[in-house]
Amino acid sequence: IGDGAPTGNYGYTNSGYSVYEEENDRLTESLRSKVSAIKSLSIEIGTEVKNQNKMLSEMDNDFDSTGGLLGATMGRLRILSRGSQTKLLCYMMLFSLFVFFVIYWIIKLR
Repeated sequence: IGDGAPTGNYGYTNSGYSVYEEENDRLTESLRSKVSAIKSLSIEIGTEVKNQNKMLSEMDNDFDSTGGLLGATMGRLRILSRGSQTKLLCYMMLFSLFVFFVIYWIIKLR
């Protein structure tokens, strides 16, 4: 033990390496905590993206079914409007003929 070398630190305290090592350890630990925080944040973002994609998929399915229902309703409405226009035209022609005969009859009675 009398050879002049300090025990335990292997001579690092005399050369200043111990300060750099402590600084490296502190920075490494700080970097490790930041990486851990970023990792947990990215996992939470991934989970949120999966939930949002699932919700968008469900909304897309709902809009598709609503669009199909609306298209079917519009088709029925077109068929109904075509039929009622024909009936309306027939009623108008019958009414016109009725008015024409009434006017003709009134003129003939004079």
